[in-house]
Amino acid sequence: MGKRLLYWELAGALFTAALGTLLHFAYAWSGGWSVAAAFAAVNESTWEHMKLLFFPLFLFSVVQLCCLGRTYPNFLAVRGVSTLTGVLLIPVLYYTYSGAVGDHVLWADIAVFYLAVLGAFALDFRLLRRGRFTSLWQQLLGLAILWGLAFLFVYGTFCPPELGLWLDPLTGGYGVGR
Repeated sequence: MGKRLLYWELAGALFTAALGTLLHFAYAWSGGWSVAAAFAAVNESTWEHMKLLFFPLFLFSVVQLCCLGRTYPNFLAVRGVSTLTGVLLIPVLYYTYSGAVGDHVLWADIAVFYLAVLGAFALDFRLLRRGRFTSLWQQLLGLAILWGLAFLFVYGTFCPPELGLWLDPLTGGYGVGR
């Protein structure tokens, strides 16, 4: 069972990294389509880069839940925790390294994304194997975290607050057309 889970987690990390990379460009490729804006990065803000990790991971979670859900009764709680961790790793790693260096570097920005993906799936693997967080309320909380993040990412793209996390450093704008 551990080897099968490892393969699933590796596939999830690869899927999330690949689709997240494509989603970085999907909004521009779509010609500014508002449906694409909901799931793809609309600018270079940290918030939009967090979204690049979330939506591929969320989509893979649906597939993985259908295939492994009964095998791991703690799946939703664990995935909620690991997804939230991966999403939060992006601003933590980005602002830590760019603050220490004094600027941001493209290769390091890319590395932050991939490290966050790996961190999310490594934590997921570890927690799923441990078998904790199996109660109904924990599963419901995990599901609420996942759907709450989905809502926040879409809402934060179309109605972003004027805070640094949402600021596009290239244009000085926020979200879609602001």
